[in-house]
Amino acid sequence: MRAWFNPSKLTRPPGPALCQSSEFGVAPLALTELLQSQSPVLTHGAINCRVLRTLVQKMKVVRVIARLNMGGPARHVAWLTAATQRAGIESLLVAGVVPPGEDDMTYFALEQGVTPVIIPEMSREISAKDVLTVWKLFRLFLRERPDIIHTHTAKAGTVGRVAGWFYRWLTPSTLVGRPRRCFFVHTYHGHIFHSYYGPFKTKLFLTIEKILARMTDRVVVISQQQYNEIHKEFGVGRGGQFALIQEGQFAIIPLGLDLKIYSQWEKWRQAARNDLGLRATDLAVGIVGRLTEIKNHAFFLKAAARYKQSFGLVETASGEGQRIRFIIIGDGQLRHPLEEQARALGLEDDVIFTGLRNDPENFYSALDVVALTSLNEGTPLTLIEALANARPVIATAVGGVVDLLGSCDPTATESYVICEHGIGVKSHDVDAFSHGLKFLVERGTLRREMGERGRAFVERSHSKERLVAD
Repeated sequence: MRAWFNPSKLTRPPGPALCQSSEFGVAPLALTELLQSQSPVLTHGAINCRVLRTLVQKMKVVRVIARLNMGGPARHVAWLTAATQRAGIESLLVAGVVPPGEDDMTYFALEQGVTPVIIPEMSREISAKDVLTVWKLFRLFLRERPDIIHTHTAKAGTVGRVAGWFYRWLTPSTLVGRPRRCFFVHTYHGHIFHSYYGPFKTKLFLTIEKILARMTDRVVVISQQQYNEIHKEFGVGRGGQFALIQEGQFAIIPLGLDLKIYSQWEKWRQAARNDLGLRATDLAVGIVGRLTEIKNHAFFLKAAARYKQSFGLVETASGEGQRIRFIIIGDGQLRHPLEEQARALGLEDDVIFTGLRNDPENFYSALDVVALTSLNEGTPLTLIEALANARPVIATAVGGVVDLLGSCDPTATESYVICEHGIGVKSHDVDAFSHGLKFLVERGTLRREMGERGRAFVERSHSKERLVAD
């Protein structure tokens, strides 16, 4: 640990909070703490917003992510980079190449006015190219001279922090105890400590993460449940390192998104349903995400088949049969196997594969229930988007999903759990999922109440403005 940096004194100072206004713009926690460590004006508590603004605007942040593929992390880093640039902080986004079979969201960064620097050798999997990636990042850090290196996701967190370590220490001033001043921040958007790899590879990656945590000044997680898993269950990070704002190294900073685009969901609902070919009486259950193993769409199809077999059509108030349509929104390397599975389960007339959609403000409004069946999650953006559209959810209770479901009924005796914003089920429990879905299908009023509570929740806790301010 550098001599100039004292983690025991890292607390949120009262002054910069007052500067988080139109007068200042944004004072992220990591920036504020770095300023404290370098400026006697801040260290002694006599904080002046004008001085703080001047110091912050002289800072440079390099943000590194493995790839800008479809999902929440790509939006997260684009929004943060754009917001810090608008606040007068020089910010650079560095990313790898999105591999074949995954959808590229570089366009989203460009729409925010952010042009990422691409390192072609940076990929998700371990390979010999990682050495070249570290070298290129090290040279980039030498050229850019960042005050903060902020890494996102596992692979970028590894190569970015290793390159950052070399940048910090490989300087002649290290010989006199003065390494380069650079603050390391890493954000976990999820983790790979279960359900991704076999036991040996998982243990190897966990060991690497524990080592990297020792060279990291601040670790950010996106939910309380993620903090519990990463730090308490798997032992990553020092006690106090994950600062729940006041608790040292770790910080919980939930995801945020642009909620304004969902404000007219009721207006767009009928057109969106017509686009999917839904009848007025159809009840649409949708799942949104990349078609990859970790999202477990195969489980979703099994649950759909079990529901159809066990409950069939639901009778409406007019005496007509109500169809349940299962909508799979997204694309990926498992598209063909999943289509084959749907046919084998007799779901040809019940399941719609839409492929990739880049208009969430439209398709969520067409759905009546949003499902998630992942084996492992950080905080799934798809559920936040669903709640922003006042949609109730049914989801496997993994990772940060628990925090999004809200308070649950502690006296529940069913195989599923009834929560404020939807239904929670255990992974792999097809019967629980199908029965939980039946519970929602039969209760239209409850679905509306869950959806409204969910929308109020994300407006309080998951706005883009709150994310940037934190």
